[in-house]
Amino acid sequence: MIYVSNKAKEKVTSLLKDANLSGDEYFLRVSVVSGGCSGLSYKMDFDNEKKPMDQEFEDNGLKVVTDLKSFLYLVNTTLEFSEGLNGKGFYFNNPNASRSCGCGESFSV
Repeated sequence: MIYVSNKAKEKVTSLLKDANLSGDEYFLRVSVVSGGCSGLSYKMDFDNEKKPMDQEFEDNGLKVVTDLKSFLYLVNTTLEFSEGLNGKGFYFNNPNASRSCGCGESFSV
């Protein structure tokens, strides 16, 4: 399962609306890609096409889709959002990460 905090849901919903994308047609795609100072980085985008091996979840009223390989890194991860002077924007609270960089955008397992 991939979880979504209340603040992250509010921000994703707002971004969908700002981009004139329907929450019924589009979903949040999250993935893990090579790169970043710790070896792996998170990637997020809106998408409306599912692939054959995609894993689909719904939490807090938000549909989240990831590919099977990324899901292995993201099991039980929570998408969070923080704003304000010290806010990070979107970030992942990933219990599988053994190390993450200071900016929170990359990690290793």
